[in-house]
Amino acid sequence: MTEFVTSVTFGGSTWTPAYVTEINQKICIGCGRCFKVCPRDVFDLIEKSDALDAEEFDDDYGDFEDEDDNSMVMSISNALDCIGCTACSKVCPKNCFTHEHKISA
Repeated sequence: MTEFVTSVTFGGSTWTPAYVTEINQKICIGCGRCFKVCPRDVFDLIEKSDALDAEEFDDDYGDFEDEDDNSMVMSISNALDCIGCTACSKVCPKNCFTHEHKISA
């Protein structure tokens, strides 16, 4: 049986943190909502040209019409600082985040 790291809320309920493991930069619009809500400075905005090749970005919504723009996307800069609160996922309008539970030792 796999056991995950768990904690207890102030109210006494058991809670299992889900740590951020990936951001889908192909669909990220660089809005910065996750950056603003993260209490641990896990994220950083980078230029999309530094993240992936411009051809790899999903443009179904016309978000990236100008190839010469300086659009930004989010990246994980301090993954080890993540506390597993999933606040980033809750505010993301594009559902870009992947989280995983940590197996306890």
